[in-house]
Amino acid sequence: MEKEGRIMGLDFGRKTVGVAVSDPLKITAQGIEIIRRKSENKLRRTLARIEEFIKEYNVTEIVLGFPKNMNATVGERGEKSLQFQEMLERRTGLDVVMWDERLTTVAAKKTMAEAKIPKKDRKDYVDEIAAVFILQGYLDLLKNR
Repeated sequence: MEKEGRIMGLDFGRKTVGVAVSDPLKITAQGIEIIRRKSENKLRRTLARIEEFIKEYNVTEIVLGFPKNMNATVGERGEKSLQFQEMLERRTGLDVVMWDERLTTVAAKKTMAEAKIPKKDRKDYVDEIAAVFILQGYLDLLKNR
């Protein structure tokens, strides 16, 4: 039996977290925000903002982008993502699913180019769009199970 509520997708970067949520039927992903922080290790406000979204959107599960190297090994960014997963689970009590995000940033940049978003503005959207791709991939997997 599936839990009622939405799923949140997160693209965790050095100084930003792209945030997306599913619709109530868990079919589509929509980007909602890019959380920005002054330094990589300042996460308290980031976690508090994620908790606000969990309440606002009735989130019951989180999908976190897992940046693996192209050869499937886990590098420094992957390790940081695993640490963030632990923090999220401890703080929210929700399951946090790790989702292979290889090429999501590439796909996000391609989508912005096709949408004719000026190059100078793309960095402002890339993390949110990557979060949408992460979440949509997971939603598609659930739908096809």
